[in-house]
Amino acid sequence: MNKEKNGSILPIMAMDSISDAGPDALKITGLVKSGGTVTGYQLSDGRIVSRESGVELAKENQIQGVGVAHNKDTEYLKSIPDGTQDNNLSHLPTVHG
Repeated sequence: MNKEKNGSILPIMAMDSISDAGPDALKITGLVKSGGTVTGYQLSDGRIVSRESGVELAKENQIQGVGVAHNKDTEYLKSIPDGTQDNNLSHLPTVHG
C-alpha cells in the first residue's frame, strides 16, 4: 500500500461508523462551539442541532460526508477524508446556536 493511499485510509479506520447518506442528504455548514469545543452543528436546511443529535442523524444516514468517532465516552462527527481540505469540518465557520 502506498503512503498516499494509507494516509487517507487510517482516518477512516478510526471512525466507528460512516454515514451512507445520498447526495440529497443534509450537509454540515457551520459549527457551534463553546470554549473551543464543538457542541453542535448547523445543517444545510438552517437547523442547528446539538452534537448528540448530529451524531444520531449521521448514524441514520441523514448527513453526508461524515463519520462518527469517539473520544472516551463522547461521540462526535468527523469529515470523511476525500483529499479536499475545503470541506473539512475544521474549515467551517463558527455559528451561534
